Amino acid sequence: MAFPKFEIKKSSNGKFYFNLRSKGNGEIIATSEMYNYKQSCKNGIEAVKRDAPFAQVEDLTS
Repeated sequence: MAFPKFEIKKSSNGKFYFNLRSKGNGEIIATSEMYNYKQSCKNGIEAVKRDAPFAQVEDLTS
């Protein structure tokens, strides 16, 4: 069984970001903001892991 995963990447401008890939087909389901430091990027991943189970959905399309 595949698991979802976070990938830390470095952009062409030297900043760090992460993608969250789905467990089923491996497609990117979320991309973070850009971070100046890799540790800040890792902190962002930890925040998503910690806070996402409690996140509400707010539909702003109407």
